[in-house]
Amino acid sequence: MPPTPHQGHVVVAPDKFKGSLEGAEAAARIAAGIRRAAPGTEVRELPVADGGEGTLAAALAAGFSRVPAKVAGPTGLPVDAALAVRDDTAVVELAQASGLARLPGGRTAPLAAGSYGVGQLIAKAVSLGAKRIVLGLGGSACTDGGAGMVQALGARLRDAGGAELPPGGAALRRLAEIDPGPLAEALGGVEVVVACDVDNPLLGPRGAAAVYGPQKGADGGDLVVLEAGLTRFADLVAEATGRDVREAPGAGAAGGVGFAALALLGATMRPGIELLLDLLGFDGAVRGARLVVTGEGCLDAQTLHGKAPAGVAAAAARAGVRVAAVAGRLELSEPEWRAAGFTAAIALTDLAERPGESMTRAAELAELAGERLAEELLSH
Repeated sequence: MPPTPHQGHVVVAPDKFKGSLEGAEAAARIAAGIRRAAPGTEVRELPVADGGEGTLAAALAAGFSRVPAKVAGPTGLPVDAALAVRDDTAVVELAQASGLARLPGGRTAPLAAGSYGVGQLIAKAVSLGAKRIVLGLGGSACTDGGAGMVQALGARLRDAGGAELPPGGAALRRLAEIDPGPLAEALGGVEVVVACDVDNPLLGPRGAAAVYGPQKGADGGDLVVLEAGLTRFADLVAEATGRDVREAPGAGAAGGVGFAALALLGATMRPGIELLLDLLGFDGAVRGARLVVTGEGCLDAQTLHGKAPAGVAAAAARAGVRVAAVAGRLELSEPEWRAAGFTAAIALTDLAERPGESMTRAAELAELAGERLAEELLSH
């Protein structure tokens, strides 16, 4: 006899497992394990992201169309990037243009890396008729305050001699004049919404340079230079616009791109996972579900502060649906992950036979994790 279908479907909504599985592959593998253990169950795959790397892939998996674009990479060399479009909404992922992974040969350029390519992607979205642009921040290689981004959209940033500033955060120390006027025409009333999961201000000990600069190759001397440049930029932006948003939560995101988006693009900012879940139609997908399975590379204390699995768990709880987690590594205690709303949690490290296999055999182990969860949670 054919298997009796289980009541209610299962939604599989993981983020990427950094270094081993993209979100879509993680979803496919976990779903395959669930289908094998509970063959009568409908399983829907909905990979998610929190606004950083993987945002574009999540949008594409949810039915957005991929639009290729050749833009400036963080050091100015051209890179093949893409954005995602559906109806009048476009998704732009900063890491596509100005991410650490786009650095030639992986060599960091903390003083010279810029965000010009991000502005080119936004311009491309506008040219395609987008009325709403979701800008995902994260994985940035630059600390230029978003100066390159706004230059690509027409803003003029000049030194004392009237010359246009070159790319990079160091050059901002020479900034003498800003003309943001062309931005309004370039954007043409398009709404920009920033998906961001950090609350750092632009400047100071919790700012873009101090906190994230070292991850981009900046040493102590570089950090002083970058902080001075960002301060100069913030001062002149405040003069030009009459608004000072340097202390706004998230202004320090992506090397200060958050600051330029707020101050010069008129953007609003939302927690990345909340915005992406709305964009991906999560509430509709989870309606009537029996179980939601989420996950990421490491379930730890950071997860509880706005990362994708915590956002999925909160949204599932609002819908009255149980949620389980699959993680490469599990660094939360059982009381901690249960308090975060998870009914069950499985780590790939616990399924691996030898150290390191949670990375090298991640796909196979994710499938096994799906099978184990189905046996534990769907067998009755």
